[in-house]
Amino acid sequence: MLALGMAAQGASCVFMYGLPVLVPVLRGHGLSLGQAGLIVGAPSAGMLFTLVAWGWVADRFGERVTMSLGQGLAGVVLAIAAVTHPSIPVTGLLLGLAGALGSSANSASGKVVLGWFPPERRGVAMAFRQAAQPLGIAVAALALPPVAAAHGLPGALGVLAAVCLVTSVVVAIFVVDPPRGAAAGPANGRNPYRLPDLWRIHGAAMLLVVPQFTTAAFTYDYLVAERGWDAALAGQLLAGVQIFGALCRVACGRWSDAVGSRLRPMRQLAVVNGLVGLLAAAAIELDLGLSPALLIGALVVAMAGNGFAFTAVAELAGSAWAGRALGVHNMVQNIVGALTPGLIGALIAGNGYAVGIGLAALFALVSVPITPADRRPVAEPAAA
Repeated sequence: MLALGMAAQGASCVFMYGLPVLVPVLRGHGLSLGQAGLIVGAPSAGMLFTLVAWGWVADRFGERVTMSLGQGLAGVVLAIAAVTHPSIPVTGLLLGLAGALGSSANSASGKVVLGWFPPERRGVAMAFRQAAQPLGIAVAALALPPVAAAHGLPGALGVLAAVCLVTSVVVAIFVVDPPRGAAAGPANGRNPYRLPDLWRIHGAAMLLVVPQFTTAAFTYDYLVAERGWDAALAGQLLAGVQIFGALCRVACGRWSDAVGSRLRPMRQLAVVNGLVGLLAAAAIELDLGLSPALLIGALVVAMAGNGFAFTAVAELAGSAWAGRALGVHNMVQNIVGALTPGLIGALIAGNGYAVGIGLAALFALVSVPITPADRRPVAEPAAA
């Protein structure tokens, strides 16, 4: 079930977050950099409108039908875009629609983990599920550029369509929904948003998105534009960092299982996140030779703990509400993620990298007191 959930999540991430590698192809169609950015950001924008709705579908009708239906419909839309060769604006609209449909996996795959894994193994299982995002981006970086070079944008869209359609069929055949009520959560099947802890976890995670997306968005530019690194070398290094970050997510999941808590490690890693970011900002300001290493370290730490909040949200909501709660969590994180590069980028343009990286690090430190203490030890019965 974990592998299937990862496959569904990864298939969505390939086209939702992996499209930036097609920016040169879009520029070849006469688009400016800003216009190309709007096109590659269309799937992420589309998913914001449907995450909670897909969560409701998962809570009401089950995970298998939700993931399979969403992935299949996204594949159909991408196939239409690949075959009909629409104009670039229409392509952007179709990508947005595909993002809205494919976001089903973001809400439903976490419920599969919640239902089929006992608490003592749930952290590492959810971490594997979260690792699907950087792995999906890596797959896009490897597969899409050569296909686009040989067959253009339609060829790349065709590959994305095939990935979604094949995943949809595999999920429909092999995924088995966990028993209803396998993990009731502290809310005992009632609305978990009556509990202030859930709101606090959402808020803390939103703050932690800022250093994650800041370092992800600007580390490459800093290495190339400010430090004079070779562009290809910097790109290869950061691709490796994404894979290493996925492994760190798994390690953090195992950590949370070992200590029987999601929130205590989340607070502790946020402190490290903020301190490493401040050290990187200081090194950049002083133009120290260690600044690239510290900035890359800040990037790894910022992405490593992503699974803590997702697991905590799912466990707090329980199986009856996990789909909707994870949908809300994804939505608020993606809103902050969409705003962060533009706002921090403007700050960096006016005040330098040190100010932008330092401010992002402060967001991590502010998240520490907002993150709630554990309501109780993680000790729910495993699914039958």
